[in-house]
Amino acid sequence: MIRILNTDDLDFEQQFKLLLNRGKLDMKVATQKAQCLLDEILNTGIQAVIEHINKFDSWNPKNIQDISIDPKECKKAYEKLDKSTQKALHTAYERIYAFHSKQKPKTWLDLEENGSMTGQKVTPVDRAGLYIPGGKAAYPSSLLMNAIPAIVAGVKEILICTPTPNNQPNEILLATAYICKIQEMYKVGGASAIGLMAYGIDGIKKVDVITGPGNIYVAAAKKIVFGEVSIDMIAGPSEIAIIAHKDQNAKYIAHDLLSQAEHDEMASSILITPSTALATEVTKNLYEILPILERENIARKSIENRAMIIIAKDLDECIDLSNQLAPEHLEILTKNPFELLSKIKHAGAIFFGENTPEPIGDYLAGPNHTLPTGGGARFFSPLSTEHFMKKSSIISFSRQAILEFGEDCAKLAHLEGLGAHQKAILARIKEQ
Repeated sequence: MIRILNTDDLDFEQQFKLLLNRGKLDMKVATQKAQCLLDEILNTGIQAVIEHINKFDSWNPKNIQDISIDPKECKKAYEKLDKSTQKALHTAYERIYAFHSKQKPKTWLDLEENGSMTGQKVTPVDRAGLYIPGGKAAYPSSLLMNAIPAIVAGVKEILICTPTPNNQPNEILLATAYICKIQEMYKVGGASAIGLMAYGIDGIKKVDVITGPGNIYVAAAKKIVFGEVSIDMIAGPSEIAIIAHKDQNAKYIAHDLLSQAEHDEMASSILITPSTALATEVTKNLYEILPILERENIARKSIENRAMIIIAKDLDECIDLSNQLAPEHLEILTKNPFELLSKIKHAGAIFFGENTPEPIGDYLAGPNHTLPTGGGARFFSPLSTEHFMKKSSIISFSRQAILEFGEDCAKLAHLEGLGAHQKAILARIKEQ
């Protein structure tokens, strides 16, 4: 059964501490394995990638051409889709594009009266690599969520890597790539895909940034190559926390908890409520819904091993516990949910009201569904247009400005013992 804790329990602090540590994956072993795979790619290039595909995805490509997906295949896949599926994908594309367009930072300049000018130049990266999961399931939504911010940012070259077990590409994934006008796509998964994108091999150019979720080996590989390229974040299994007051719909809550549990056996689904009656009703609904799920085995393991219902004293304590958890997804189910917005400090995405289930954010609300997990919302933000852009500072001093600030600047250089810095300033302000 799902664990039910009360904040008055003697062992609550101990149990809650375990929940706070949910993001501490066993990266040591994964990092060692990922490092070996990355080293093999550095040493033998495409041959290593081929061997990895043979070992992990159960098919045997011979060369780069075999692992490359022709854009024509994507177009054919799109044309095979029924009209309702095409419409759903285009609706999602348009809403996600509109949201991320509002995020795009702008170049700006600030001219002071003394003639000095400072500012910021914003430029897209040249080349982005997107990792799209494809092991236990294929995720066209992840392709949209990762490709669209790059497109909005103005990235000219977008590369996609996705695992393709048994050399069977997912048709909807291919169709989504066509909608996003992807021209470069490879049937490679896991740490191997991260190595291919980060290092570049056999004519495939390295990328500047890698984004996208994956398993623990993908996470470990991204961590290793950070610095060689930029990355979005290190994300773990999916998670949801729900703050619900009394009189909320228990069936809705049960469905929403299960929407994350079906992702992965390691997913975390957490209900925090001051209502014992609601906790009981949600538990009943969970076990009524579980048997009818297509992914029942995955969801059941997640619910029984990683889920929790916490009964708090009041809504303020619910909010405090949630802020400590800093969940990937947070649903607020109360009479006036927006009244709590100012009190929420840490969450990847916040969903307000009973008509806003977490899956609406997974697909087409607009905001990105690539979010920090395991408490990472304390310091990471959702994937955004800015992840595919970089900023350059702009500085220009007039003669008046260097004379006005030069002495102070030279003094600071002297205090740090950097004589050449000091002289570079003084040479200008002492000129007649």
